[in-house]
Amino acid sequence: MVIASALLAALAFALAWPVPIMLARATWPSRAPAVALVVWQAIAIAGVLSTIGALVTIGLSGIAPTVSKGLATLASAAMSGSAPPELGALHIFALCCAVLFAGHLLLSVLTTVVRTERERRRQHDLVALLSAPTSSVPGARVMEYAAPVAYCLPGAFRTATVLTDGLVKALSADELNAVISHERAHLTQQHHLLLLAFRAWRKALPWFPIATRASDAVGLLVEMRADDTARAEFSADPLVSAIITVATGGGGSPDVGVADATPQSAAPRVTRLLAQQHPLPSFAVVGIFAASLALVLVPPVLLLSA
Repeated sequence: MVIASALLAALAFALAWPVPIMLARATWPSRAPAVALVVWQAIAIAGVLSTIGALVTIGLSGIAPTVSKGLATLASAAMSGSAPPELGALHIFALCCAVLFAGHLLLSVLTTVVRTERERRRQHDLVALLSAPTSSVPGARVMEYAAPVAYCLPGAFRTATVLTDGLVKALSADELNAVISHERAHLTQQHHLLLLAFRAWRKALPWFPIATRASDAVGLLVEMRADDTARAEFSADPLVSAIITVATGGGGSPDVGVADATPQSAAPRVTRLLAQQHPLPSFAVVGIFAASLALVLVPPVLLLSA
């Protein structure tokens, strides 16, 4: 069990620091944003599992040679109202840290979901009050606001694509259609769920720079993924000009929506669209998917074998 604990701790450290930094600095994710999103999710899941697993194996190492026997011994002792005599202060501390860490993450996810959904309902009510559908922009609601803003507003029971009349006036028909296609891609591909998970991770660990880096990277990747969907329907030129217009217009979307273009995200998106990068070869995609799956499976396998 000691070996498994050391391996899980080493994996947790790698996934908490060097691996996310290398992925954030890599150039290939812009060529395959959907694949990169899978990798980020694998890193987050494996990182949490390996951290909890390392703490659990450290805590149980003092009372049994394997995790299964340790859990059985601990459960039996808890039912009898006594603690195993072999359970030292370090073991108790490790087990308490595992429970607190898991509970903290779970509570952060639950509170983020509740607060976000509550704010989305409020935003939907405001959008219904301050905007209206228009025949010139089918499928979207237009709000009176001078700045060019476009965002999608997800929700459990209703969704909305919101544009300002400043944007409608500033864009051509092709540019407007490209923007609508981009925003609808966010909704159909459920990007808000992915963003919600990483925002919860960032809120749970606000002092942890990797959580912020991961959240920012995922936010940019979902924008690139929506760009790819819009570019499949329209050429890159109207999409690029629309991104620049929105990014430099001085507007902003609600935090509970899927973000519109910002000066920080616009530059890499525009560069990518103009460069027309070649997608990753199929063998590379298969290899990355296989590595991501293996990464998620390593912590459970180490725990079961401990």
